[in-house]
Amino acid sequence: MSRRISIIIVALVLAGVLGFGAWTVLFKPSDLPPDGFSRGNGRIEADMVDISPRLAGRVAEIRVREGDLVAAGDVLTVMDTTELRAQLARAEAAVDSAEAAVGVAAAHVTEAAARLALAQSEQNRAEALMARNVISQVELDIQRTETQLADAGLAAARATQRAQERGVDAEKASRDEIAARIADATLYAGGPARVLYRLAQPGEIVGAGGKILTLVSLEEVHMEFFLSAADAPRVKIGDEARIVADIMPGMSIPARVAFVSPQAQFTPKQVETLSERESLMFRVRVRIPPELVMARIDQVKTGVRGVAWVRLAAPDGNLPEWPEGLTPPTLDIPQGSAPTTP
Repeated sequence: MSRRISIIIVALVLAGVLGFGAWTVLFKPSDLPPDGFSRGNGRIEADMVDISPRLAGRVAEIRVREGDLVAAGDVLTVMDTTELRAQLARAEAAVDSAEAAVGVAAAHVTEAAARLALAQSEQNRAEALMARNVISQVELDIQRTETQLADAGLAAARATQRAQERGVDAEKASRDEIAARIADATLYAGGPARVLYRLAQPGEIVGAGGKILTLVSLEEVHMEFFLSAADAPRVKIGDEARIVADIMPGMSIPARVAFVSPQAQFTPKQVETLSERESLMFRVRVRIPPELVMARIDQVKTGVRGVAWVRLAAPDGNLPEWPEGLTPPTLDIPQGSAPTTP
């Protein structure tokens, strides 16, 4: 009898162990974030920048290749400017001609002013003689008409001078426009970036806005993921975050919350679990500090999948401490530590 009881007890224990194991494997939620924390799947991303000429033309030089790292101000592409430089020379000559015309107009103004002064003097003399009855009224009227004609001639000369001066301004504007086109023919990097695609070759003709290069901008490296409607209100811009790349599970990358969507959405493709796809989600972006990116810019890669972690503020506004078991040690900016991104 006692042996049967022992067998029953052993069977019950085994059944309990097996049942607990089955419940743990099949039903118990696993790998959940600790209280006060949330996470989401995403990939390390950066903005794409297309390098395109403002005007159609022939590509003269491309000074970078795919994979090259460029900095702000680096020359990337130079378009052919042979025709534009000929137009600039013609515009410079037109400016010189217009300025010479202004000089001629100024001389005419001086001449007209002298004629007016002479006519005014003759009129004054005629009026004095008329007062002594030396000349007739007709002669005085003729002299007064001469004065009016000289005055009108001066006004016309001054108007011509102003028109010539405006002509100089117009010619200079045309010259500056051509000079601006020549300046636009040299395409520079706007910031630190890596060349992703080289889409044209020297000698090819590209249209206005045609792509020559595509760069991956490294000014803002970030990860976007989604939080549930329950967690998103507890995260604000500027909060600390952590990124753990799938291919670097032993390290975490410090980041900051840069964006929290003000509008919820359904079923984002990046969310993988069914329960989360069925609920309202908010898009969140965490940004890796630019100084950290620049310190390890040779090692930065985009498109790498990973997990972003954020802390959820308590009702009193306090944030929990990062637990040691949550993420691996955080990378620091100084050189010598492990790379920030693969």
